[in-house]
Amino acid sequence: MRKSILEKIFSMPAEVLEKSVELEHEIKDDIENQKTVKEAKEYWKTLGPGLTTGAADDDPSGIATYSQMGASRGFNLIWLSLFSFPLMAVVQEMCARIGLATGVGLATNIKRHFSKKVLYFCVVLLLFANVFNIGADLGAMAKGTQLIFPKLNFIFLVIGFAVLSLGLQIFIPYKKYSKYLKYLALILLAYVITAFYVNINWGDVFRHLIVPTVSFTKDEIILICAAFGTTISPYLFFWQTSQEVEEQIEKGERTEEKRKTMTTDMDIRKMRIDVWSGMFFSNLIMFFIIATCAAALFTNGITNIGTAADAAQALRPFAGDFAFGLFAIGILGVGLLAIPVLAGSASYAMSEAFNWKTGLYRKLKQATSFYGVIIIAMILGIGLNFIGLDPIKALIYSAVLNGVISPVIIFFIVRLGSSEEVMGRFKNKKVANVLGWFTVLLLSIVSIGTIIFIFV
Repeated sequence: MRKSILEKIFSMPAEVLEKSVELEHEIKDDIENQKTVKEAKEYWKTLGPGLTTGAADDDPSGIATYSQMGASRGFNLIWLSLFSFPLMAVVQEMCARIGLATGVGLATNIKRHFSKKVLYFCVVLLLFANVFNIGADLGAMAKGTQLIFPKLNFIFLVIGFAVLSLGLQIFIPYKKYSKYLKYLALILLAYVITAFYVNINWGDVFRHLIVPTVSFTKDEIILICAAFGTTISPYLFFWQTSQEVEEQIEKGERTEEKRKTMTTDMDIRKMRIDVWSGMFFSNLIMFFIIATCAAALFTNGITNIGTAADAAQALRPFAGDFAFGLFAIGILGVGLLAIPVLAGSASYAMSEAFNWKTGLYRKLKQATSFYGVIIIAMILGIGLNFIGLDPIKALIYSAVLNGVISPVIIFFIVRLGSSEEVMGRFKNKKVANVLGWFTVLLLSIVSIGTIIFIFV
């Protein structure tokens, strides 16, 4: 039966809409079938613990350190963002490989194969270092929020962020929680965008990136020590290893033996892509923060930055409100990412060292001691802000403690990673061993230098 003219007229809008929907689905299918889009999706799926670990490394305390490096020394220390990348990536890859090859966390492996007393000593120092970092990061997040909402109470914000972080760790299932951390890592792109709101001489930047500049003054040596303490930190080692184990458990590999036997070469390849991508991302953000603060602050005579919030505020006159807002939002986002990693890594280390039930995949009542460490670390971090925590002192104390712990833990990591008995066919290659031992030597010198320049 043929439609009347009137019926055709009224049918036209619906027919056009229907054709548009069909066309939209066809275009969407074509886009999803394109090779580059498929590859991008597969790459994103591959990213996980490595990405979140790398992003957590750029916590508010790290942002303050990088901002001070740029503000006080210009582009002179930007070479550290390139120099530290392979060292950091090799160590984190070893940690991830240890988790995949053994099916248990780093503290458990150290306890089984080395001195328990040394492990206990390092774990206690790690807890204190992480508490100082948590306290400084909570304070930085509160200050960052006050830049945008100045009437909000500082202590209220500190407690609020701590409670939010605890709630996410304790009450959200690990599968959802890990996705939250993964997407939250993207907030760090705010620092890349901010750099393009500042007039930067990129030729000068890349010259200093390739050719190291060191003046060997006391302040510069302390800055270099702080940079290494921020980028190659013990809490990242424990977190990376344990997150690989958590990922295995999430796949259904509940027993240690099953996790060991189920690890394949493909798992190792995916892990390597994840870890190196995460560490590259971490150092890329370090590069852009130093470059931004050097161009906007150092060139305008602003050479002293105490906190990440100070850096955001100082950028405002030179980079504008939008860049200021991005910098401040970045502090909040990365704080929400980093604080759970700081508290969680301390809990993984403590729980494994003392044979407590461990794992974010467990419910609160199934691992009370594990979650208890997280809660206590957060409470202590809050408390440091109640007593008027000086963020600079917190960074110094944390750097000193990390400086003492890092070389010792990396020594164990390299020994474990190179052992065929422990790792089987997944043991370190020669290049990894060389870079690992070089990192042990370098951080030993750095830690001694930190102690000498700060306390002598």
